[in-house]
Amino acid sequence: MSYPDEWTQKEFLENKKKLEKEGIEVVLIDTILSPIEKADTVVYNPYELSNYPDGSVFVFYCDTGKATFDRLNEYRKKFPNKHCISLKGGRGYWRKNMMVFDDNE
Repeated sequence: MSYPDEWTQKEFLENKKKLEKEGIEVVLIDTILSPIEKADTVVYNPYELSNYPDGSVFVFYCDTGKATFDRLNEYRKKFPNKHCISLKGGRGYWRKNMMVFDDNE
């Protein structure tokens, strides 16, 4: 899979489901100490994040998505063996009741 610089919420939810079935961890990372309601998030902590398996996908978010997008190169240098992506629109565009379903569900 090729990883873009940004995912929308829908892309995040769809890809998280797909990749986790393949054994790849997808982590939504809070860089502003403001968790997203009804979302499983991890607070940005470089030491803790470095313990995730190589190949994990880190999706960083802030209020609007601009700061995390601008900092992608910094994140990629800190986590060279992980895939770093910014959440488009950040927590401001997050829809707490959005769900995605497999075709088999």
